[in-house]
Amino acid sequence: MPGRDQSIGKKQMTRVKVLILRSSGTNCDNETAFAFNEAGANPSLVHIGELIRGKESLSNYQIVVIPGGFTYGDDVSAGKVLANELRLRLYNDLEKFIAEGGLILGICNGFQVLVKAGVLPGPLNNPQSLITLASNDSGRFECRWVHLTVNPESRCVFTRGIEHLYLPSAHAEGKVIVNPGLLSSLDVVLKYTDEKGNKTPGYPYNPNGSTDNIAGICDVTGRIFALMPHPERYIRETQHPQWMRRITDGYGDGFQIFLNAVQWAQRL
Repeated sequence: MPGRDQSIGKKQMTRVKVLILRSSGTNCDNETAFAFNEAGANPSLVHIGELIRGKESLSNYQIVVIPGGFTYGDDVSAGKVLANELRLRLYNDLEKFIAEGGLILGICNGFQVLVKAGVLPGPLNNPQSLITLASNDSGRFECRWVHLTVNPESRCVFTRGIEHLYLPSAHAEGKVIVNPGLLSSLDVVLKYTDEKGNKTPGYPYNPNGSTDNIAGICDVTGRIFALMPHPERYIRETQHPQWMRRITDGYGDGFQIFLNAVQWAQRL
């Protein structure tokens, strides 16, 4: 994959600390920790309660990740309860973390949380964001691999050097709905495509019916990024459904996202 620098060893990256946020219903935290560990970082699984009680602090980390799952059962709507905890209990901490240049990554449920907390598309807690995520058009949970095209004009630091991705997705509420007035100013990082790169592929290539086939967005700084597919589930080539038929360098498409984040965070 273009942009991957395999000459950078893990010893050079161990200072980068990654907070992987957990709550009831989180279920992709260990996979995300593995991905960052493979990229040379030092990941820690931290429960939201530890941050609220002051036992942990965002200021101790360079990267914060909200991984996939079904936080609090998605009982109100996907990611809404955890989003409220971030917005109402940790607003000042988040604001400071962002202002000091920290990176934030939201994967699947993390995308839902960041949008509903007002972190994305930004600025933090902007009541005029006019974006949300809703139930898939199919009316059911969609679990399938998807083709993605990376916007070369995006500011996103996580996707630098990447042109295309093939990643697994698994969600019931992944439809990105954007007010038409916001669409032109939104930094769309990823779009669903078919295997030929067609950006208007229709179902099932777009598994949820997202506006403009949006699969991932970032803020104006490029440091806060969220996507519905799961890069942490394709770190090694052997995780590809046809891995025995392919000749590659041993890494899966998702790995570069984590490596890019760690390399960027080394500057902080």
